[in-house]
Amino acid sequence: MSSKAPACPHCEAKTNGDNSSLARISHIQKSSSLMNQSFVAMTLFIAGVVIWFWGGEPAEGLRATIGAICFVFGFVGYLITRVRIVLHKRKSV
Repeated sequence: MSSKAPACPHCEAKTNGDNSSLARISHIQKSSSLMNQSFVAMTLFIAGVVIWFWGGEPAEGLRATIGAICFVFGFVGYLITRVRIVLHKRKSV
């Protein structure tokens, strides 16, 4: 919704030029999005570990490649997302 709109197009709530509530909602939505990205990265990391060690012994061939790719992308993605979350929490609303 635009900050210049007189009312919300969906619920028709008046904005009265009060952008603090819109900023707070935007901040919460960004936090939620970052937490979802963190969850997806952690799931990818865990999937890589499970694929690698499926069957009780380290993987070989294609399974090792897929497991390593999931492991690395999940780990790096999780680290990057956690840094983004910390930086986002430092912003004042």
